[in-house]
Amino acid sequence: MSLDSLSGSAAANQAPVTVVVTRRVKTGREAEYEAWLQALLHDAATFPGYLGAHITRPPSGQREHTSVFRFDSVAHLRAFEASELRARALAAVVDLVEADAVWRSHTGLEFWFTPPAGTVVAQPSRWRMALLMIIVVYGLVLSIGSLVGLVLGTWTSPARLLVTIIIEVALMTWVLMPRLTRWLARWIYPRATVT
Repeated sequence: MSLDSLSGSAAANQAPVTVVVTRRVKTGREAEYEAWLQALLHDAATFPGYLGAHITRPPSGQREHTSVFRFDSVAHLRAFEASELRARALAAVVDLVEADAVWRSHTGLEFWFTPPAGTVVAQPSRWRMALLMIIVVYGLVLSIGSLVGLVLGTWTSPARLLVTIIIEVALMTWVLMPRLTRWLARWIYPRATVT
């Protein structure tokens, strides 16, 4: 998904965005590349909306390095991409890599469900996500379930349950989880790590 397509709606602009960058590093330049990347991530952490990064070294014998970093909105990612810092960093890395980087951007829940093949992604803390989901689902079941029961009381239980689930999943996918993941991102996701 391109950033142009991400900016098509206000909701997309306000959703957290995850960028996966893959670079093929020249043989013998790995240490220099990693030093360059750590310096870039250190400086990127000063930008508004930066939520952290995860770096995955390639398996032995391969040269594809993957960086996964997150911003709290497309607007903050765009500001970073347009920065002088990033321009200098891209100019400095040219001699260390074989070709231009491959960039993929993802917002909101889509990244949770479809990480790029072969990419190890920094996942949220399982217990924190479980706690967040329990709170959200509990609140929705109480509120939406009761409301649907009042409005559709003459319907059969399976029909009321289906309507309840449709409303709850829609609210979680397009309203609640994009906002909650943005508001709680620093609590849910780890800061920069290297594996």
